[in-house]
Amino acid sequence: EFDKLTPRQYECLIIYAIKNMPSNAKSRREMPPAAMELVAARFRVLGEPNRLRLLAELQEDERCVNDLALSTGLTQANVSRHLQALMQSGILSRRKAGLQVFYTIADPQIFELCDLVCGSLSERMKSQSAFFEKP
Repeated sequence: EFDKLTPRQYECLIIYAIKNMPSNAKSRREMPPAAMELVAARFRVLGEPNRLRLLAELQEDERCVNDLALSTGLTQANVSRHLQALMQSGILSRRKAGLQVFYTIADPQIFELCDLVCGSLSERMKSQSAFFEKP
């Protein structure tokens, strides 16, 4: 199960899948199954709204669990669980400072992905709302 890998194991698996992708692969249809599973695992991690809230909170600066719990209204245990999932997928990294652990974005491209999804949803909603406008 990919969500039980350490960040280093996950990174190694991604590198392996990419290196073993056929050089003539021109589309995602030609990706090896392991690479497809890694992509699916990344989307599963992002499929939890509270994780997206935490990413938004971390977009500007690193934060500790207590700060994130206060700003999101989630419990510390819940925040820790979501941060762990985001770390295991390679999206976040952390550093210890005394008794506190600070989390930061390890993969800033995650926001480009979020922007693409939000833009697509916005366009879709605009086109759907046109059906309800009065002539």
